[in-house]
Amino acid sequence: MILQALYDYYQRKAADPDPARRLPAFGLEDKEIPFIVELTNEGRPLGITDTRQGEGKKKQARRYQVPKGVKRSSGVAANLLWDTAEYALGVDTKGKPERVAEQHAAFRQRIAELPERVRQDAGIQALDSFYANYGCAALATDPAWPEIVEGNPVITFRLHNDGDLICQRPAVIAGWGDAAEEGGKPAFCLVTGEAASVERLHTVIKGVWNAQSSGATLVSFNLDAFASYNKEQGDNAPVSPLAAFAYTTALNHLLDRNSRQRIQVGDASTVFWAQKDDAEIEEGFAAIFGERDDPDARAEQVRALLGAVQSGQFDGGRGDKLFYVLGLAPNAARVSVRFWHAAPLHEIARQIRQWFADLKVARSAKDPEFPSLFRLLAACAQQGKADNIPPNLGGDIMRAILSGSPFPATWLNAAVLRCRAEQNVTYLRAAAIKASLNRLQRFQPNQSLDKELSEMLDLENNSPAYRLGRLFAALEKIQEEASPGLNATIRERYYGAASSTPVAVFTTLLRLKNHHLAKLSNRGRAVNFERLLGEIMGGLDDFPKHLSLPEQGRFALGYYHQRQDFFSTPSKSMQSTQGESK
Repeated sequence: MILQALYDYYQRKAADPDPARRLPAFGLEDKEIPFIVELTNEGRPLGITDTRQGEGKKKQARRYQVPKGVKRSSGVAANLLWDTAEYALGVDTKGKPERVAEQHAAFRQRIAELPERVRQDAGIQALDSFYANYGCAALATDPAWPEIVEGNPVITFRLHNDGDLICQRPAVIAGWGDAAEEGGKPAFCLVTGEAASVERLHTVIKGVWNAQSSGATLVSFNLDAFASYNKEQGDNAPVSPLAAFAYTTALNHLLDRNSRQRIQVGDASTVFWAQKDDAEIEEGFAAIFGERDDPDARAEQVRALLGAVQSGQFDGGRGDKLFYVLGLAPNAARVSVRFWHAAPLHEIARQIRQWFADLKVARSAKDPEFPSLFRLLAACAQQGKADNIPPNLGGDIMRAILSGSPFPATWLNAAVLRCRAEQNVTYLRAAAIKASLNRLQRFQPNQSLDKELSEMLDLENNSPAYRLGRLFAALEKIQEEASPGLNATIRERYYGAASSTPVAVFTTLLRLKNHHLAKLSNRGRAVNFERLLGEIMGGLDDFPKHLSLPEQGRFALGYYHQRQDFFSTPSKSMQSTQGESK
């Protein structure tokens, strides 16, 4: 299913009328080529063209469609008409002259093996003349030469005043295409269902975070156990050369560093695409779950997408088209599938809307209205660092979002533990806790809780844990007003114990409260606080000995809601007590 969806995506992108968006034809690949050696028809070098733009380390080379590169590790294997300076020019950049000579010989041998009709092309003849009469010594005075010797960059060749590279000339492409279609023994392709030769080695996948920089494979076999019945390498998963090229080209395109259809979800490099061309949902998905340099622009994009869902723009035929989400994680020299989800657009849109509804919680003006998944994960990790996010957590949450299922218990556990460890219930942690508890209540109803948690303070919520959180926030507020400028409050000393073993803490805190109320100069304020405490404790029969993990989450949310209410204008809880006093 994954390879078939990628194959279909390649077919759509390869037929794109916009050349800038079109994927390369079979046998070609997009490659950044920083340096081009310009040749005359007689093979005389005219100089080296630097295709890069930008400054310093941010320089980025222009991309060209070139013959698909070979798969190599430590051995010598040359690409056709483009490669590193060691291969293409025979330049020793690492003090290994014997190996460089072998590499350069392999590069020239590939040219020599081209069909005779291709070797008659003017570009190939010019290149042969360059090697026979000039060589790399003729380029030593070029300004770019020192950088080439130092960095061993990718190099190719072009006839002067010719728009195409030599490797792009029609005769070369035609000859290369004939060779590219050759494969192993015939079989039925698992992707297309058609009889075809089998691709022995599939192109590596690049761009997966923390995978090998040289790339990793999605389909591969390299142990004797996989060679049963003489099914070696690609024979175990027969895929035609065309299908293998299509799915690897599509996936590498989606994983490209400039791609707008990829995000990082924990350790999973996540890509997504629609069955039919739908730029709005493809770019909107990245805005929903990813990060952008301009938070305001991201918020507007998410708001527009949610508005489209509300207005029914994803209903009907458009909404019936499939949308795919694929999460990939590194696994030694391979790429593992962390999660895979395929569903109609209208279902994806509905789940995204539910995701933000579950997250919605009272916030200050500086807090983002639509927090990204990365920020939510980082807020629940030690020191707020991405490296400390549990490896599978991001993928598990993404799977729950798209399927509408309960969030993993590890997310709720991480959020609660961070609140306890840092004695601080932040907006992002409160949002994560509310989303987790509401999903849990929706799928595994707790009969003692008759409704889901609201986005703001709920005076009717009779959950003991929620009321204890409110009580702790009220006691802290009384202390703050009694001693303005206090460096540390009861939160720094007692939050962890209050949220897990209330009976051991709250009797002490209630005794301290009397001292703090006595210090308030505004007696009306003191009376209102007394009434607020009475309203909160009116729903409590006793202080529990222990609170379970979900109850600790409700404690944190009750504390957060009450704190937010104190700083809102007007305060719902204080208005309630004033109404009772009248």
